[in-house]
Amino acid sequence: MSVSGQYRSGRGDRAFPAFRHTESLPKGLRRGAALNDRPGKQAADDRCGEDETVPGTERRSGRRSGGSRRGGGESSVLDRQRPFKQITNPFPPIAPMNTDQLERVHDISMRIIEEIGIEVMSTDARRRLRDVGAKVDDGTGIVRMDRALVTDLVAKAPETFTLTPWNPERTVRIGGNVINFGMVSGPPNVHDAIRGRRPGNFADYKDLMKLAQSFNVITMFGNQTLAPTDLPANSRHLDTYLANLTMTDKVFSGMSIGSGRVRDLMEMQAIARGLSVEDLAGSPSAITNINVNSPRKLDREMSDAATTLAEKGQAVVVTPFTLMGAMTPVTLPAALAQQNAEALLTIALIQAVRPGAPVIYGCFTSNVDMRTGAPAFGTPENAWANLAGGQLARRYNLPYRTSACNASNMADAQSVYETEMALWGAVMGHGNLVYHAAGWLEGGLVASFEKLILDVEILQNMAAFLEPVDFSDAEFAFEAIRDTAPGGHFFGAGHTMERFKTAFYEPMVSDWQNHENWELAGARDASMRATDIWQEALTRYEAPPLPSDRREALEAYVARRKEDIGSGEP
Repeated sequence: MSVSGQYRSGRGDRAFPAFRHTESLPKGLRRGAALNDRPGKQAADDRCGEDETVPGTERRSGRRSGGSRRGGGESSVLDRQRPFKQITNPFPPIAPMNTDQLERVHDISMRIIEEIGIEVMSTDARRRLRDVGAKVDDGTGIVRMDRALVTDLVAKAPETFTLTPWNPERTVRIGGNVINFGMVSGPPNVHDAIRGRRPGNFADYKDLMKLAQSFNVITMFGNQTLAPTDLPANSRHLDTYLANLTMTDKVFSGMSIGSGRVRDLMEMQAIARGLSVEDLAGSPSAITNINVNSPRKLDREMSDAATTLAEKGQAVVVTPFTLMGAMTPVTLPAALAQQNAEALLTIALIQAVRPGAPVIYGCFTSNVDMRTGAPAFGTPENAWANLAGGQLARRYNLPYRTSACNASNMADAQSVYETEMALWGAVMGHGNLVYHAAGWLEGGLVASFEKLILDVEILQNMAAFLEPVDFSDAEFAFEAIRDTAPGGHFFGAGHTMERFKTAFYEPMVSDWQNHENWELAGARDASMRATDIWQEALTRYEAPPLPSDRREALEAYVARRKEDIGSGEP
């Protein structure tokens, strides 16, 4: 194969070789090499379900987009997904604090617990803490504990555990060097580029569950990916649990507002698995995330949810809601010490209820805009706190929950660079559960369809980056280097021919065409391509095969519990 001539790629003034005899190349490489011969429009049959309509939307006509066409363009970009599998972090964690600084944070946090205390609003939680030796003032609700007692209780929590959904093939491990990426959790609003911004509703909730099921890099998701505000507040958790269990087969977190909602969580997960709630103690399925109401206040609803799950051996994520300048002092050391104190006292409570109950140390420390008071995410301070939170979790031998959030109002460059900033802190801090990793927008006020797709691309890139590199003899390609003349190329080398289809990560969203062909294809940006992808994912969605008898039992349980709630029972 000879190489001669040059063409302009549209990337500045750089020139690249033009391949005159591309027929000798593999098909995928021919398309990549002869970009000037590439059609600007994909064939009509290059879309899945072109004539189908996504519920609630009209499919856009026009060119399918969404990534490089290195593989030939015949298959959907959705087929470029990585398989569902455990993602591990091969790199050592970054520790932003030296040993003295880490111990200083520990010492100050213990002084907060010993000398200042934390308000625990639940009478039951205060009783449990008093029973193990805490100093309790029932008049103020303030609980103080000796550091030795805190340390002893926290040490009873496991370093790692597993969560098993009704499909055991989707079991996830929590702890060690394993990373799980989760969906956005809790926004009251939703947005996509077709229908705009609107209040959260159950139809959109179900579409988001379809997407959560469709993308393999998302291994679990949080309590209500979207708040379905069109459903009654006191029973909507039953509808969302039923949707989660019938539309997905992955691990999900339950609502943490009081004990009733997490009891329903355990009952429904046990039904879906064909087990009793008591059986779940030996194989946890249920998990919830509770927030300490920073500064230094543990609400009754949060502690009741935590203790109810702990009694049955289920998992709790303990996450102080610490925004510097609002819920903590403006300085990182103070925020970390307060976060640590709030988390450790709550973890101690959980271990007082059931020693060995699975628990995750959570960090949600970021800052606010001091001009407006608005939350900011993906900031340097947020990324640093994500690293430091992991260092603190490792000090106590606990699994670590962190986040990858942003404060942008739309799925734009800001939303991506803030998410990337936070994500690097989360990953290199060795987060085991990265909450809000897909679909978070507007500082948590919006679940975004387009941002979900952009985040899936980011997460798949990260997962590929974390794959270990093979340094075997074959990978050094010594013979290929020897057999290729100086100034030549490796497109036709046997080493390349054996590997070109799987040599590199192939994106879903990125478009690597040159400028001229990108314009011919519609000059669509990443958010536009993301719109195409989520629509196609919805048309391709298939519900996992939950046994029909279990589905019927779940539906009967929901109907019965709605009657109970309607009659005033908890």
